[in-house]
Amino acid sequence: MRISRNALLRATIGIAISVVALWILVQSVDIPAALQVLGTASPAWIAVMLVTTTVDIGARGARWRTLLAPIAPLRYRRVLGYTYIGYLANNVLPARLGELYRSHALGEGEGVSRTTVLGTVVVERVVDTVMVVAIAALAVLVLSVRGVMSSAVLLGLAFVSLAVIALGLGIAAHRLPGADRVAAIIARRPRLLELARRLRDGLAVAGRPRTLAAAIVFSAIAWAASTGTFLAAGQAVGVELSVAQAALLCSGVALVSIVPSGPGYVGTFELTVVGIADGFGIPRDSAFALGLLVHVMILATTTIGGIAAMLAFRRREAAAGQAAERLAEPGGEPAP
Repeated sequence: MRISRNALLRATIGIAISVVALWILVQSVDIPAALQVLGTASPAWIAVMLVTTTVDIGARGARWRTLLAPIAPLRYRRVLGYTYIGYLANNVLPARLGELYRSHALGEGEGVSRTTVLGTVVVERVVDTVMVVAIAALAVLVLSVRGVMSSAVLLGLAFVSLAVIALGLGIAAHRLPGADRVAAIIARRPRLLELARRLRDGLAVAGRPRTLAAAIVFSAIAWAASTGTFLAAGQAVGVELSVAQAALLCSGVALVSIVPSGPGYVGTFELTVVGIADGFGIPRDSAFALGLLVHVMILATTTIGGIAAMLAFRRREAAAGQAAERLAEPGGEPAP
């Protein structure tokens, strides 16, 4: 998979942002004290976090399978595997390049147009962002939060509006005034025209009411589980969070993830948790311990799941290759 110059630029900017975030954390948090708080974390509540994180990722896999169904009906287990692989790629690649990687991996592995698959990922991202902004806006209203967080929600609303408009334009581009003229110009480059058609095929799943409704339901399950992870982490380190506070922490981290950052959102994740929790009156050391615990749980779960999925897919490919070799031999027969 080739990476464009724009992707490399995003990666460079993302790494720089993570470095700055880490520097701010070191200056504003007593790291040894935070690690001491982390050392007292309750194993029982950490086990609850493992369950909620697994449910979260499982619901996201089901959502992607739902969006892919009109294009290529795939087994849930396989789509979940590619979902884990995408998370694993995000853990080691900056600027959310894992989204491109999982589109490439599923397209290659399942014989589906990678551009069309990328279109479904774009729809998924828009649905996710709408859900996150809605959760953040509701939490801000319930908690009567003012200042930076309320401004971030307003920016998020503006971003969502633009994303929804862009998605609508992408789906209906061929019906807009002047579309024929643009198509005629693009037709001079057949490869570009074909890519545009395939991308629109992926985006078009957003025009199916049942598909979109199911994707929203799975998103709601995923974000409820993610909120539960923050609640459990708070209990693990002795920080009492309300549901609204946990939801604001969860959605705040997600909103910040829109901005390019280093691999695994290192630095930006914890800094966001500390900044939001500070508004609740939670000590910075405890907030950092809470954020770090959630982050480590997510990274560990997705990394282990991603490696397991990659190994499973490689074994399947190797078995398929061996079967093909047997068939190519004189008198070869399909394996039983």
